[in-house]
Amino acid sequence: MERIYNKLVRDRIPEIISNKDEQPITHILNDEEYKSELEKKLLEEYNEVIETTNSTDRIEELADMIEIIKALASLEDKTIEDVLEVAKQKAIKRGGFEEKIFLEKVISDNN
Repeated sequence: MERIYNKLVRDRIPEIISNKDEQPITHILNDEEYKSELEKKLLEEYNEVIETTNSTDRIEELADMIEIIKALASLEDKTIEDVLEVAKQKAIKRGGFEEKIFLEKVISDNN
């Protein structure tokens, strides 16, 4: 039986498949393909975060998103620590999301 996936997978997935006496068919992506597939994977994981209702599963999906963000940062010659530092600086400048503020509209007298 053949199952088609055509998607980026974690590094040990081929080994895990082989250990189940199945044959993974893979190839290595070039940098442009890799970036594109990481972006697709980020969207896939985002959808899984949104769709899950179980707290444990949600944390697993968020962890998957972090791995993808780490890989995307690496493509920019940055680390997750660099990303977190930028997030920290943005939080200092603009705040975080802890206060749950929902902006409905802005009214201006300037036309």
